[in-house]
Amino acid sequence: MDSIFAYRGRQVTRADIGFIRELMISRPQKSRRALSLAVCEAWNWVQPNGQPRDMVCRGLLLALHRAGHIALPEARWASRAAWRRHQPPTAVIYAAPVRTSLRELGALEFRQVRRSADERLFNALIATHHYLGYTQPVGEHLKYLVYAGERPVACFAWGSAPRHLGPRDRFIGWPAVTRHRNLRLVVYNSRFLILPWVEVPHLASHLLGRMARLLPLEWARVYGHPVYFAETFTDPARFKGTCYRAANWIWLGQTTGRGKADLLHRPNRPLKDVWGYPLVKDFRERLVRET
Repeated sequence: MDSIFAYRGRQVTRADIGFIRELMISRPQKSRRALSLAVCEAWNWVQPNGQPRDMVCRGLLLALHRAGHIALPEARWASRAAWRRHQPPTAVIYAAPVRTSLRELGALEFRQVRRSADERLFNALIATHHYLGYTQPVGEHLKYLVYAGERPVACFAWGSAPRHLGPRDRFIGWPAVTRHRNLRLVVYNSRFLILPWVEVPHLASHLLGRMARLLPLEWARVYGHPVYFAETFTDPARFKGTCYRAANWIWLGQTTGRGKADLLHRPNRPLKDVWGYPLVKDFRERLVRET
C-alpha cells in the first residue's frame, strides 16, 4: 500500500489525497463539514450504527491540511464560539452532607441521562466537581446519574475505547487487525464521580459492581451491539485505585505517557494506571472472533 499518512487507524495513500483534492476542485463552495460528509460517503466511512464518521474525518482533513497535503477552505465559524456552546452550566443543587452507611443510604436508582432533561445536570456536576472537568464525548457514549431518593450521589460517563492501549491489548491478546475490527466491543469509563459531600463507605465499589451489570444491556439497546470488556485510567499521583480493586477490576499496567497526537515517540503527559473488567466470562474468545 502506498501509504504516506496515517490517522486513527486509517492509512491514507497518494490516491486518497488526490481524490480529496479533486473533490475540493469540483465543489469549491463546500464547507469543511460538507467536504467531510462527502469523503465519508465516498469511502463508506461509517460508525457501527451507520452514521458517518464525520468528526473523525474532519480531524483527518485538518491533519492533512496542517501537513501541507491539502488546503482546506476557510472555517465558516470560529472555534472559540463552538467551544462556548459545549460549556456546561454551573451545578447548583442541594449539597447537604450525606454521611451514612451503604445499607442506610437506601435504594439506588441508575438513570441513563444522555439526550434527556437531566443531561445538563450531569454535565454541570462533572464540570464543577470532577478534577478532569467536562469534555463533550465523541462517538458512542452513555451518561448515568445515580440517585438516592431524589438526590444525585454519583455520575458515570462511558464511551468508545482508545484505539491503542498496550496493557489492554496484551491482556486481551488480540492482533492489530482484530483490534481495529472489534474495538467497538470495548467500553471506556471516562468519568466516575461520587459527589464530594457524599461520604458512604464502600459506595464506590458497590456502584462499579452495579454498573458492570447494567451497562451491557443498555449499550446493546442503544447502539445495537454488545460490549464485552470495560476499561479505565486512574492517576497514581492522586488515586490508588482502591475502589476498582474492591470491585474486582484488574490492574493491567501503565500507559506510556504518549497521547494520540504524539509525533516524537516520547512521553508528553503523566503516566496512568490502566484497569480492566471483563463483562462476560469468555471475553477473550468473543473479542477475537466477533465481527
